[in-house]
Amino acid sequence: MPDPALWAALADPHRRAVIALLRTGPHTVGEIAQECELSQPSASKHLKVLREAGLVRVRQEAQRRVHTLDPAPFAALDDWLAPYRKLWGERLDALGRRLDARPDTTEPTTPKD
Repeated sequence: MPDPALWAALADPHRRAVIALLRTGPHTVGEIAQECELSQPSASKHLKVLREAGLVRVRQEAQRRVHTLDPAPFAALDDWLAPYRKLWGERLDALGRRLDARPDTTEPTTPKD
């Protein structure tokens, strides 16, 4: 099971917005704050939580700190969710088959002149 810090980090909608932005590529704190409509201190706090959960990496480029996603925790989360996806896929397929097997009980409607 993924680390509880991962779940806590993903629970916040602002952090999910930061993750969605970082999916497009590396960003600085300023860019993240602007794009996610956060103050810079708020963006920094959210990034700290994401870093501590292992979801985000940071590297120094001259005077800038550039943030990127770390794919490893997402792969672990995907692995953990796989059996549930399979379970729900099978159940939805069974529901679809059951609905397809039902006779059509609706009467055709004819337009009135």
